[in-house]
Amino acid sequence: ELPPSEFMQVADSTWLVLSVVSNGRAPAGCQATGVTKIARSVIAPLAEHHVSVLMLSTYQTDFILVRERDLPVVIHTLAGEFDIYKEEGGECVPVTCDDVTNGFLKPKAAASPTLHPVQSPQTRFCVLTVAPDTLPAIATVLIDVLFYSHSPPREADTGSQDLDSITFFAFSLIEGYISIVMDAETQKRFPSDLLLTSSTGELWRMVRIGGQPLGFGERG
Repeated sequence: ELPPSEFMQVADSTWLVLSVVSNGRAPAGCQATGVTKIARSVIAPLAEHHVSVLMLSTYQTDFILVRERDLPVVIHTLAGEFDIYKEEGGECVPVTCDDVTNGFLKPKAAASPTLHPVQSPQTRFCVLTVAPDTLPAIATVLIDVLFYSHSPPREADTGSQDLDSITFFAFSLIEGYISIVMDAETQKRFPSDLLLTSSTGELWRMVRIGGQPLGFGERG
């Protein structure tokens, strides 16, 4: 309603006034909690949720102004510690945080992702295949590599395992198709004429996520 002027700019945001009182409702003669308590119990939690506020102090009470668009976050943040009411027709109506009919939508909680440490050894790996009829010729070396050759020496501090000493080996046989994954050094133990590799001879690196096996829903 203000007349336009080159000396004044009006922000688009609409601010709403919150009044904090000591007993939830605001009957006559009720005293405010004070700026110090408001700062600790109201402003600090809102700041943690990145909600900006304006403080307005008067002789009788203190007010907190919040942007209208931040109101759902404000209510969700403060509902655990305060009884919240809104004024309708001069009456105080309770606001239920989970009730979407009160006009204040409860914001959805942001998903908290599970973080796992990521490490990658310097070992390079190759993806191979072998014809099923030649499998008996490499069976002895295959068993030795799979079960015996990659056991790291036991040390006093088993928690500090060197990633460079970790080797990876995988063997799968599905409907006659044999797939083998091994590091480049281990490949030298097998007859070169029996292992089929890609024409480019590309090598791969392994990434280890976390120190424990991941659940199915955490892979990706």
